[in-house]
Amino acid sequence: MELIDTHAHLTFGQLKDRTDAVIQRACDAGVIQCITVATEPAEIDEVIALADKYDCVFAALGYHPHIAKDVTENDLARLKDLCSHPKVVAIGETGLDFHYNFSAQPAQEEIFIRHLRIAAETNLPVIIHSRNAFEETLKILDSNGGGIERIVFHCFGETAERAKIILDKDWHISFTGVVTFKNAHDTRQAAKLVPLDKLMVETDCPYMSPEPKRNKKPNEPALLTYTARFIAELKDIAAEDFAVGTTKTARTFFNLPVAQHK
Repeated sequence: MELIDTHAHLTFGQLKDRTDAVIQRACDAGVIQCITVATEPAEIDEVIALADKYDCVFAALGYHPHIAKDVTENDLARLKDLCSHPKVVAIGETGLDFHYNFSAQPAQEEIFIRHLRIAAETNLPVIIHSRNAFEETLKILDSNGGGIERIVFHCFGETAERAKIILDKDWHISFTGVVTFKNAHDTRQAAKLVPLDKLMVETDCPYMSPEPKRNKKPNEPALLTYTARFIAELKDIAAEDFAVGTTKTARTFFNLPVAQHK
């Protein structure tokens, strides 16, 4: 079974100083490629360096809504400039977080729109973070998402009804280990609904380790196999078929090369 971890934070916490071992365990588990995500200006160089170091690692660059109030014009200009780097495959994560509101909502909305403009100008896909802001996120995407062909709602934890709204717009949905949690009924119903050509899987590590490894700290790409097997069982399909389908979807969405096995 070969999988792609479409959203990881390899520069966070305990993972930061263990990348050789983390990447090796991922490869041993069948996680053949990984997208590591920058969420603030200070992380961008580290994320790019990791993508340059490992053939199997790619970069997504963006500024999280939590820090929207601190993002400068220079930060946005640098983000756009780095989109030409050969290992940068997406803009994000970007969007709205009205749960914590670490940045004022108008600031979040403005920086979100600026990310969307950069994505349209560079023809890169966009990774969406949306928490307690589903309707507001849709409104901004509908008004400012023109010219963006590929959009994914990452770490999806909404209802099946909201998943259908996203699918009707021809966007993608990505699931984390949250789908394995006992109280994640809505997320499981959504996962059952999403077809493989619109579905991706991710760890969002070092957070949210899947069952039965939920108490393992930190989460890491190797644990993606638990999430994949769980969703495959939910959908009543073979794990290998699930892996083939979601890996093809991820490779197409992010325009990734075929992994070179060593």
